[in-house]
Amino acid sequence: MKIVVCVKYVPDATGDRHFADDLTVDRDDVDGLLSELDEYAVEQALQISENSDDDVEVTVLTVGPEDARDALRKALSMGADRAIHVEDDDLHGTDAIGTSLVLAKAIEKAGFDLVVSGMASTDGTGGIVPALLAERLGVPQVTLLSEVSVEDGVVKGRRDGDAASEQLEARLPAVVSVTDQSGEARYPSFKGIMAAKKKPVESWDLSDLDIEAEEVGLDGAYTKVVTAAQRPARTAGTIVNDEGEGGKQLAEFLASQKFI
Repeated sequence: MKIVVCVKYVPDATGDRHFADDLTVDRDDVDGLLSELDEYAVEQALQISENSDDDVEVTVLTVGPEDARDALRKALSMGADRAIHVEDDDLHGTDAIGTSLVLAKAIEKAGFDLVVSGMASTDGTGGIVPALLAERLGVPQVTLLSEVSVEDGVVKGRRDGDAASEQLEARLPAVVSVTDQSGEARYPSFKGIMAAKKKPVESWDLSDLDIEAEEVGLDGAYTKVVTAAQRPARTAGTIVNDEGEGGKQLAEFLASQKFI
């Protein structure tokens, strides 16, 4: 069985993130890392592999700049078998719809039985790519799973909602996404980190996937950021000295800010 895990290299949320002049995220001035939500996807793929009686190959796939290899290395050190990096200058500014096109073409080229992803990326938080992938690949989708397993060519999982939980299943090939409730992702061991250096990482560009530059990038994007403004700097808070009327002053402040 071939499992392809889609992962994303995202800006560190604790860093000082801002937009570049073309209103895309400036990735040069902030450190990046493997999206935390995608770590759960890698973990679930590895668990499926470990619990299977068949031979399972886990491939991690990412679309991004040169530094995105760091995300692949993290996934390989967790235990994935191989990695594919789609890198091309014409991908700059690609939106979620364009990204789904590139991922789908790469998945088809790599071969797959099951595609696993996180519920969303920690930078865009759109959560629509798994559904777009399923549509492009022409396979069923079972998304937002907090529990997932594969048996006899069928992927099964539990989706937890606010009022109830659903048991879902789909025959392979299929696309699934997992939530941060699916199980803590393993921490790479020293042995895993060293082994990751010897695992294959293939590099593909748009020509390898038969994609024209006009289909992706800023010019091919269906969605664009029109304007952006810097978040205002934090100001000093209001101090209420309680000399008997602190409660009243607090209520007046909350009312002035329309909190009550």
